[in-house]
Amino acid sequence: MKFELEKLVRDNIRRLTPYSSARHEFKGEASVFLDANENSFGSPVLLPSSGGEGIGERFNRYPDPLQWQLKFELAKIKGVPAEYIFIGNGSDEVIDLAYRIFCNPKKDNVIICPPTYGMYEVSANINDVEIRKVNLTEDFQLDVDGILGATDQNTKLLFICSPNNPTANNMKRKDVELLLNNFPGIVIIDEAYINFSRQKTFIQELTEYENLVVMQTLSKAWGLASLRLGLAFASIQIIELFNKVKPPYNINKASQALAIEALQNTQQVNDWIKQTVEQRDFLIKKLSGFPFVKKIFESDANFLLVRVDNANTLYNYLSQNKIIVRNRSKEIMCDNCLRITIGTPEENLQLLKKVRNYEK
Repeated sequence: MKFELEKLVRDNIRRLTPYSSARHEFKGEASVFLDANENSFGSPVLLPSSGGEGIGERFNRYPDPLQWQLKFELAKIKGVPAEYIFIGNGSDEVIDLAYRIFCNPKKDNVIICPPTYGMYEVSANINDVEIRKVNLTEDFQLDVDGILGATDQNTKLLFICSPNNPTANNMKRKDVELLLNNFPGIVIIDEAYINFSRQKTFIQELTEYENLVVMQTLSKAWGLASLRLGLAFASIQIIELFNKVKPPYNINKASQALAIEALQNTQQVNDWIKQTVEQRDFLIKKLSGFPFVKKIFESDANFLLVRVDNANTLYNYLSQNKIIVRNRSKEIMCDNCLRITIGTPEENLQLLKKVRNYEK
């Protein structure tokens, strides 16, 4: 099957002339900026640094619309050219833009594999795009035949979350590769939790699969959830489409600067990942000893999916004791399941202490 990107893109997006901002039109060095109707006198606050002092930059100027400095830093870590990277205002913007680029409302359809991340469906509903659900198998793996059987000439996107949320497991790599080779549209692999996984990323496969988009995030392992920085890796042609459709200044200056600073601390992040995996194993061992815990599903993420005898009762008990977990019981195949994020050693001990009291 020959992949033809142009046939997947909506006609209006193909014809679209993107908004051209002042910072898009000027390239080079300058000392006086009188092109963007900014407040030339400055702003009342400085961009803070980790040392607590301003780093000398104010907020009165618009940020780099394509975030090149941040992309260059990411490129060093991820091992791909900066031109293969798109940065969104959270992964949710990446998801929404994918619908807007490829899916005609009331005509096209996408495939998701429940139980999985809820924003795939929410964004489809916002964009008035048909969702086709092909549930995971009993062991939370992809139903490859079911997915391929659900496609037609209007199927544009397939979302694969691996490691999956809320089930925490990786999808089998051979299944994903089979779909990349046979799915008629864009395959979006959401790797939000890949840093905690034993499986390698699909980023290195971008040159092999023209229809591949890999999503990652700085919210999880990198600890930058409040900055809202979602990442997409794809061919230059697909990245150009995302840049064409996105708002001109979708990533603010503070988020860009703080993310660049954070990316200089890879050793700290690697230490946190190691501790998280150790604590994950610790929690699995301890929680398995409670009789009301029926099953702890295999995890390649920074959380556990735990089946208990009564999820609602345990959830309410923990909430009353100021420990908040996520009740996933209403998700298909997740009856009586709680999703528990791996906390710090101190937080995990607090959780176990309360769970022991619940048992009594």
